[in-house]
Amino acid sequence: MNAVPHPQKQSHPNPDARKLFVRTVALRDRADSSLVRRLPDGVPLAWLSGDDGIVGWGEAARLECAPLPEGTAPTDTSRFDEAARWFDALLERAEVEDEVDLPGTGLVTFGTFTFAPTSAGSTLIVPRVVVGRRAGRTWLTTVTDEPGTHPEELLRPGSAPRPVGPVRWRPGSLTREEWMGAVAGTVARIRAGELEKAVLARDSFADADAPVDVRVLLERLRTRFPACFTFSVGGMVGATPELLLRREGDQLTSLVLAGTRPRGEDAESDQRLGQEMLASAKDVEEHGLAVDSLRAALEPLSEELVVPAWPHLLRLANVQHLATRAHARLSPEVSALDAVAALHPTAAVGGTPTATAMRLIAEVEGMDRGGYAGPVGWLDGAGNSEWGIALRCAHVDGAHARLYAGGGIVAGSDPVSEVAEAESKFRVMREALTDPEA
Repeated sequence: MNAVPHPQKQSHPNPDARKLFVRTVALRDRADSSLVRRLPDGVPLAWLSGDDGIVGWGEAARLECAPLPEGTAPTDTSRFDEAARWFDALLERAEVEDEVDLPGTGLVTFGTFTFAPTSAGSTLIVPRVVVGRRAGRTWLTTVTDEPGTHPEELLRPGSAPRPVGPVRWRPGSLTREEWMGAVAGTVARIRAGELEKAVLARDSFADADAPVDVRVLLERLRTRFPACFTFSVGGMVGATPELLLRREGDQLTSLVLAGTRPRGEDAESDQRLGQEMLASAKDVEEHGLAVDSLRAALEPLSEELVVPAWPHLLRLANVQHLATRAHARLSPEVSALDAVAALHPTAAVGGTPTATAMRLIAEVEGMDRGGYAGPVGWLDGAGNSEWGIALRCAHVDGAHARLYAGGGIVAGSDPVSEVAEAESKFRVMREALTDPEA
C-alpha cells in the first residue's frame, strides 16, 4: 500500500505505436438475455453481475507485466504503475467515437493482477469486440486498426458452449494435514505477537479430457451467484463476492468481506448461524482488521470517506459473510489504478501487518498464488472501473484447472474449522466444473 497520487501522467514508451479506432454503438437486445451467449469459443473476457456487465473477445492490445525478482518488497506496486502508463499511452493514440457514453463504453481494458509482485500473470487486455449491458441499455464496442470498419461485421454469434465432460480431481500443493499444520503454526506466531492476522490459501487441481469451454463455467457461475461478480480474464475464472472498488467519476465504493459461515438448512438455522457470526469475537476481530486496512488505504486518496461502524450480513448461495460497504469521494488527481494499488492487498486476503503477513504467506502456503486474491476487473478511458478480488476462482489452462480457497487466520482460529471453511469455498468452482447428470 505504497502507491501515491501522481499529479501528472507520463507516457509509457511502447514500441507498438499503432493508432486505435474505437467505436461504441447501441444494440437492440433482450434485457434478460445472457451476454455469455454472445461470446464465441476461445479465450473469453467477462465481467458480469446478474444480467449486466461486459464481455469481450479478440485482442487489440495486450500488456503482460514481468514478475519482479525474489526479494522485492511484497507490497511493491510497480505493476499497477506500469499498467496505468500503458493504458494512458493507448488512450493518447486512440480515436474514440462513443454514442452510448456509459461506464464500460469507449476504450476498455480487462485486467488481472497477481497477488504478489514476484508472480507472473499481471495482464491487461483490450479486446477487439466488447458487448455490454447496463441499466437496460446494451452496446457494442469495436477496436480496429483502420477507420471505417463496420462494427456489426465483427459481431459473431457464439456457438453453443460445450459441457466439461469427465473431471479427475487431484490434491493441491499441501495435503489437508500439512495445511492444518500451517494454520496451527500461524496461530502460534500470531499469539506470540509476530502479527495480528494472516490469510492462508489452499489449491487443488482438476483435469478434463478436453479443453474446458470457459463459457459454460461463466454461465453456471452467473446463474448460481447473481449477487457476485463473475469474471474471466487471463485464465482466471470465478465468481467473487468481494468488490475491491467501483469508480464512477470521483465516487468510489468498496465492499469488505471477512468472517464466514455456511448457509443454514432452513430460515431458522440460517438466522442462527448469522447471529453467531455477528457475536463471534474471532469473526468480528478478523472483519475489523480488514475494515481498518481499507480505511488506512483510502484516507490519503479521498476528500470524503464514509465507513460504517458495524458490519452487516451478506448472504450468498452457499455461505454468508460479515460485510462493510465503504464510500469515498476521491481527490481529483487520484486514478482508479492508484486506488487499486493502494487497496491491494486488503487484510481480507493478506493480513495485518501487510508486509509481515505476505512474507508469512510466501513461507508457509507451499504454492504461488498467481492471480488468486489479486485484483481482477476492467477500466475504461473515462476512468470508470470495477475491480474485484479474485476469490472463489480457478486458473483455467486448456483441459486443466487450478482451484483456490482460503480463510483468515487470527489468534482464535481452529485448524479443523479453517479446513472446513476452505472446502466450502472450493465447492463454487468444483460445482461449476461438474456437468449436471443427464
